[in-house]
Amino acid sequence: MTIQNDARTLRTWLDDADRILVAAGAGLSAAAGYDYGDVERFKELFPALYRLGLRSRYLLGVPLPPDMMWGYWAVHIDDIRFGSRPNSLYRQLRALVGDRDHWVMTSNVDALFARNGFEPARVFTPQGDYGRLQCTVPCTQETWDAQPYYDRIRAAYDPATGRVTDPAVLPVCPHCGAEVFPNVRVGPEFVDGAYLPAGDRLMRWLGDAPGGSRLLVLEIGAGFHTPGVVRRPAENVVRHTPGARLVRVNPDHPEVPADLGDRARSVPFGADRLLNALNARDALDAPTESDLCHD
Repeated sequence: MTIQNDARTLRTWLDDADRILVAAGAGLSAAAGYDYGDVERFKELFPALYRLGLRSRYLLGVPLPPDMMWGYWAVHIDDIRFGSRPNSLYRQLRALVGDRDHWVMTSNVDALFARNGFEPARVFTPQGDYGRLQCTVPCTQETWDAQPYYDRIRAAYDPATGRVTDPAVLPVCPHCGAEVFPNVRVGPEFVDGAYLPAGDRLMRWLGDAPGGSRLLVLEIGAGFHTPGVVRRPAENVVRHTPGARLVRVNPDHPEVPADLGDRARSVPFGADRLLNALNARDALDAPTESDLCHD
């Protein structure tokens, strides 16, 4: 099958659907230009860490001194989470969904959906949000706006050494003085209370579907790093929703469950290639000025 055939099927299934669940993993943001495995971008942002032998953001599970670790987090999260420029791929996806009733479920913590036209109240982010900080104990279920902390850290950050030169700007819990960490799921200490209501609303939306409605689950870039967050739930939604369909867009792991039969379509390409092909097909199918004059 060619990407043009995949684009044709997606357009047909979109036209048939009146409800859409976008289920997205890291592959979508990678296709949009935020690739954690990008060695050149890592070298540009973190020259000191590159000289130490690190080559990508995926490797930052290694222990670093607090002044280097917070320098990394401040630069990384500013790059990923707080950029103000619109992202063309996410905007294309938003235009593709159009005015259909929809929800988003994503393992991404970069807020790119909410920053590019999707309604924040209809985006479920069970893995957290880079835009918040939490206590690592945790002594409280409260979280804090991270941007002011990162602004202070970056002002004291020396890219040549990869270190924060003023220890006073390194954040600690304002209640107990313990270490803090981005409010993302890395262990049992994750503070998830802010995200649970969106998950509840999503479940009600799925369960309260009007009779005869047609759901399309458009899964993009969800592999096997955290399959229980997006990939398997997306399959189960289709499995337990009569008439629902799944389009799985993934260049590395496009396989779909056999039990879904012809209700699932595997698209072995990145989201950027698929959306570009879809837009090209729509342009070819659109009536020309000459066609309109002869109507």
